[in-house]
Parts: sequence; structure tokens; C-alpha cells
Amino acid sequence: MTSKESTSPQPARAYETVLGSIEADLRAGKIKIGDQLPGERSLAETHGISRASVRDAIRILDAMGMVRTSTGSGPNSGAVVISEPAIGLSATLRLHVASRQLPVADIVESRILLETWAAESADLTSNPEHSDEVLRRAGELLQAMDEPGLDREKFHDLDSQFHVLLSSLAGNAVIEAMMESLRLSISDYVSESVSGNEAWQKIAEVLRVQHHGIHKAVAAGDGTLAAKLLREHIEWFYTESRQL
Repeated sequence: MTSKESTSPQPARAYETVLGSIEADLRAGKIKIGDQLPGERSLAETHGISRASVRDAIRILDAMGMVRTSTGSGPNSGAVVISEPAIGLSATLRLHVASRQLPVADIVESRILLETWAAESADLTSNPEHSDEVLRRAGELLQAMDEPGLDREKFHDLDSQFHVLLSSLAGNAVIEAMMESLRLSISDYVSESVSGNEAWQKIAEVLRVQHHGIHKAVAAGDGTLAAKLLREHIEWFYTESRQL
């Protein structure tokens, strides 16, 4: 292969034309959440590509959580724009972690960066009703995790929900989306880290105590302490699970 060949740009795939067009329309406000995308035939004719390429683009948007598709005819058929971008991010992260393209250590470090920043940035007074609701729901999650006979997988799910919920107090939509996208990856590596029920029960006891301490610090508005406890909590579990 010559140098010229190796540096020449790759030709755009046909479906990328549709994706780029839809992105431009979203930015310009021509398409809004709740709107239905044009049909396959219309998009294919507009962009001079095959209907198969249009279907590829719609499948990608569906996987990204940007559209919901349904078959049939009528106003509710076809592809409708929705807003669940965290779904696509989550699926991407899980696949990369599963394929070992993203080390678990990097996921852990990202959690620490996001969660400690969110804890330090949380302002309970800017929207008291929202803050009270988040803390109430977080408290309910703690109570559910405290149940002695709780199924392990359910604990992992409640655990990840707890962390995502507290991060929302920072009021940063991007952080919320990133934490939600990390949620299933977090749950996966946590559930796969410890084998054996006896070892897990001992770890769960410590996690419960740590969760309550974090919740108490957040509720008191002590972001510095909450961030410190979160860092210790995440690092402790990661170190403990690696040793096991």
C-alpha cells in the first residue's frame, strides 16, 4: 500500500448521509422530539440512496435510543424521535467492557471522577423539591438494599440506581446521561467481581454501611465529605474484588 493510499479518506457509507441529515435537522429545530421521521422511500429519494441504506440508518438511531420504530401504517408507525441517548452510550460501553477494549480500571476511574465531581457540585438549595425527592428515593433504595434476604442481582441493580440518582443532584444533564450510560456497565462488573455467596455477604455488609454514610453526607449538604466517602467506597470495592 502506498503512502497516498494509506492517508486517503475513506468514502462515506450511504447510511451516514441520512444520519448527518437528521442530526442537522435536529440542530436546526426542523425535527423535534415526538416528530415522526420521513418514510424510507422519501429519505431514499431525497438522498439518492437505497432503501436498505435508509433502514441501516434507522436501525443505528434505534440502537442509540434516538428513535422508536414500529411497523404498520398510521400516525404511530415508522420512526419517531425520542430522547434516550444514554441507551446507546450504555450499550457501547458494555460491549467495549465485555470485549476487553475498555479495562474495568478505566470504568472505575471514570466513576470516581464523575461521582466525586457531582457530589461536590450538588446544590440542594437551588431546587429544594427536586433535592428532597432525590434524597427520599435514594433512602428507599437504601432500605431495599438493607433487606437481609435480598437477591444479589437485585442488590446490584439497586446499588447502581443509587449512585446514578445521587449524581443527578449536580444538575448537569451531561453528567446524568454519562452516569446512566455507565449504570449497566457498573452493575455488570460489580456482579461479576465476587464469586461465592459467603464472600459476597461480607462485602455487602460493608457496602451497606458505606452507602448510608454517603447518603447522610449528601443530605447534610457536605459535598466534600460525600466526595471523599464516594472515592473510598468505589476504590475499596474495586480493590477488595480484585483480591478475591
